[in-house]
Amino acid sequence: MNITELVGRAHDNAVKHGFWDPPLDFGTAIALIHSELSEALEEERAGRALVWYKCAAGNGDGTICNPKRWIDCDMGGKEDRCPFRHKKPEGVAVELADAVIRIADLCGYLGIDLDTVISEKMAYNETRPFKHGKRF
Repeated sequence: MNITELVGRAHDNAVKHGFWDPPLDFGTAIALIHSELSEALEEERAGRALVWYKCAAGNGDGTICNPKRWIDCDMGGKEDRCPFRHKKPEGVAVELADAVIRIADLCGYLGIDLDTVISEKMAYNETRPFKHGKRF
C-alpha cells in the first residue's frame, strides 16, 4: 500500500464507521491524533512489547499473559490459533500505527496529497543543517 492508498483507505473506513458524521473540528481531529501518541507513550512506560495481545484465558478478565513478547502464549509457533488470544493488537507499534491512520484520515478529509507533501518536505529536510542548527 502506498501513501495515497493509505489516505484513501483510512478516510473511507473512518467515514464508513461514522467518524465524520458530523464532521470533526480540526482541533478535535488533531487531539485524536495526539491521543494515539499518548497511548503509545503509556505502552512504553508500562514496559510492554511493541505488539502484544490480551489473553482471555482463566476468568476472562483480559489479563495479559506475557506482555514482554510479541505473543501472549506459547503454542509452538501457532499462537495465532490460540482460542484465548484477542484479535485486537496492542502496544507501541499499534498506537503509532493508529496515529498514522488518523493523520491519513484527516488528510483524506482535507483533500491533502500526503504523498506529494511528504516527498517535498523530506527533500527540503535533506538540505537542512545538522539537527537543523538546534541542540536536539
